[in-house]
Amino acid sequence: MKTWKLVSGILCMVMFVFVSFQSCAAGIADAMADSGGVSGGAGLITSVLMLAGGIVSVSTRNSEGKGGDIALVILFGIAALTGFTMAGNFKDLNIWAGWCLLCAVTAVISMMRKKGTK
Repeated sequence: MKTWKLVSGILCMVMFVFVSFQSCAAGIADAMADSGGVSGGAGLITSVLMLAGGIVSVSTRNSEGKGGDIALVILFGIAALTGFTMAGNFKDLNIWAGWCLLCAVTAVISMMRKKGTK
């Protein structure tokens, strides 16, 4: 699981840039269409939570406790929930939310595999 946390954390930090730019474009499109959509803002929230989850994932990959995994489940879970519920016309947000859901499920598996804190 240490390798997965390192790889997924780095990928999340890199994907933050792409999701942020796409979210800004979706927010501008929402504003120009005057449709009252919130998908751009939801994308920014998802991208920031993805960045925070990536940082936590990389920094806690060698920890023996369950605290880092709990933080990952919360961060990626909120990001996935935000992405899936507020995607609107920003359909790529469903893909990013799916990635966050995969990371949250992996953190749950990692937490269950640990015997306990010492």
